[in-house]
Amino acid sequence: MGTIFTLFMVLIMISSILLIIMVMAQNPKGGGLSGTFGGTSSAQFGVQRTNDFMEKATWTLGGIIVVLILLSVVLTAKPTQSFQQAPAKKEAPAPQTAPGTNNSVTMPIPAPADK
Repeated sequence: MGTIFTLFMVLIMISSILLIIMVMAQNPKGGGLSGTFGGTSSAQFGVQRTNDFMEKATWTLGGIIVVLILLSVVLTAKPTQSFQQAPAKKEAPAPQTAPGTNNSVTMPIPAPADK
């Protein structure tokens, strides 16, 4: 179980680092990496395609991280006590009495202690 968890943690860390790089490379005002590669002369095709790619890559990496986290929880979770089947309890058999006899049990009352 430990190696599976470690594998998922490594994949989640790599995806997180890539997601950070993608978000940092984007600039909401049209600059950033898309502005560097696209320039102002080819703004009609280059920048739009770069922005679309980076947006899709950001959403994809976010989805990958969510799926990896859910898979790691499902595959490495230990079953809890409520899901484990409890062992069957064996009860002692009730004492058998002859028919027509009195089944009541009387307990002696202790005498009060003298002072």
